[in-house]
Amino acid sequence: MSKLVVIILALAALCSCGNNNAPDVSGIKVDVAIARFDRDFFSADTSHIVQGLDAVQKKYPYFFADFIQNIVIAGTIDTLHTLPVLVNTYISHSRPLYDSVQKKFNRLDDVQNELEKAFQFVKYYYPAYKLPKPVAYSGLIGDPSVALTKDAIAIGLQMYLGKNFSAYNTPEAIDKFPQYISRRFEPAYIPVNCIQNIALDIYPEKPQGQALIEQIIEKGKQWYMTDKFLPAAPDSLKTGFTQSQLNWCKNNEGLVWNYIIQNNDIYTTEPAIIQTFIGEAPKTDGMPDASPGNIGQWIGWQIVKKFADKTGLGLPQIMQTEAKKIFEEAKYKPR
Repeated sequence: MSKLVVIILALAALCSCGNNNAPDVSGIKVDVAIARFDRDFFSADTSHIVQGLDAVQKKYPYFFADFIQNIVIAGTIDTLHTLPVLVNTYISHSRPLYDSVQKKFNRLDDVQNELEKAFQFVKYYYPAYKLPKPVAYSGLIGDPSVALTKDAIAIGLQMYLGKNFSAYNTPEAIDKFPQYISRRFEPAYIPVNCIQNIALDIYPEKPQGQALIEQIIEKGKQWYMTDKFLPAAPDSLKTGFTQSQLNWCKNNEGLVWNYIIQNNDIYTTEPAIIQTFIGEAPKTDGMPDASPGNIGQWIGWQIVKKFADKTGLGLPQIMQTEAKKIFEEAKYKPR
């Protein structure tokens, strides 16, 4: 094999490994042990549920109340039921899913390792940020896949059992979670979904009412931050697009941008138009079937990256920069 071929192969290998400009965070210490609340909760003796819940509460004081209030009794109107009755009912209904969770997630080592790397990057860019405690739970289909509480980041393992899992493919589930969404119910999405929640906690979404271009860029900032926290993760996980949709975006970036600016007032505040470009959908209205929904956020990400390359600003500074300024200075003109 010639030296030239060896060099080309080596460069290709490097390019496939994600962001090679990522800072060295190996020396940053973080605690990312994922607590298995799911096992302790379902191990509680339902014949003596009060005592069982008391033990779980003492072990998870940072999560127990949030779980009971926001998941077990969320939306419950019948005040005649006592908490023990509600908990036993919830356990009874969700136990089949819990059994599937235990088969799928006997261990969470891979998830924990990915979260540890990501948490190191979070601390690198935002040293003062208080990292939440990762805790795994098992609930019902539709309970949050990831939820950030005051002290914890809760991972609903029942929402990551694989796109072909039978409970995701019932008529009721498909009505709530169409297959273009449920295909993301894979374990590989857990770290990304956790980090996206943390990114929103660090930099909350702007109030509604902004112009289309500003909302596109604000959404793009979120993916830019996610990319910085998970530099080695595939873009397909960060965006939720399929690889073919990503390829389509990259190959048609100029056409997509021209379509947006020629067919819409980029300063419109019309919700229906904005939703077309930054809402969940199997494709973008007006574009080919190969396009993804939420293509506006992808465009916003490209604009933010262009701005970052031009200015050399760090992540916190970019996130604090007004969207209008980013748009004006990026001079975004894809071909």
